[in-house]
Amino acid sequence: MRLLRGLALLGALALGGCATLPGAARWGQHVTVRPGWARVRRAAVTAASDPWVWGPLAGAALLQVDHLDQRISRWGRTHTPVFGSEANATRWSYRLRSASVGVDIAALLFAPSGPFGKTWLEDKAKGYLVNLVAATTAIESNTLISRMVHRERPNRANDHSFPSNHTTASAVYTRLAMLNLREIPVTHDERLAIDAGLHGLTFATAWARIEGGWHYPSDTLFGMALGNFCAEFFTDAFMGLNRSPRQQVAFSPLPGGGLLSFSMALGR
Repeated sequence: MRLLRGLALLGALALGGCATLPGAARWGQHVTVRPGWARVRRAAVTAASDPWVWGPLAGAALLQVDHLDQRISRWGRTHTPVFGSEANATRWSYRLRSASVGVDIAALLFAPSGPFGKTWLEDKAKGYLVNLVAATTAIESNTLISRMVHRERPNRANDHSFPSNHTTASAVYTRLAMLNLREIPVTHDERLAIDAGLHGLTFATAWARIEGGWHYPSDTLFGMALGNFCAEFFTDAFMGLNRSPRQQVAFSPLPGGGLLSFSMALGR
């Protein structure tokens, strides 16, 4: 039964690639290189307020308490509970990163851009360029930060531990896939399953890097935040999908303090 459901969902996604967005718009149709400063600012604020951006950053900060960062890293390397050895964890980190790239390509193809033809190819190419710029920005920013910080890796291989490049790459590609697949109508449960699976792929990549001795947990969490930010920002600013914000963070001043509220939409 699960196999049949999986095949049915895959078929629906494949058919979605030939459909269109609400209002007969096509995925990739409204890509622009001149979004305007207002949209860029809005996209930056939306991306920064995303829980998959500030959440990992907060987690990375908390890990500095009582040397939790080093302790978790040491425990992971010593026990290797998931991958069995540091060498195996390292191999899997590359496989999982490659899988993240693969799901982004699949999501790009499945995104509804109308019937196959010249227009379909043009829209896919424009959307792919936005994905490429987002991923390149995230990965190159990661490299720049690592060269500035000079944090030594747990395995003492070099001083490029912070942040995790593998995790940044996985996060930006899986988040891009998630955003593109949101344009395909599926049930609430299917949407949750897709999002959970894609986030799980990034977490698996992150843990593989920790267990392999290449990164501390805070390195991977910062990398995760960076990847999610770039994916959300470039999609919102340059794709022109006109999505309503799925997460909102608000602060209300109160006597003696304030109230920080967060809301998230789980539907399409």
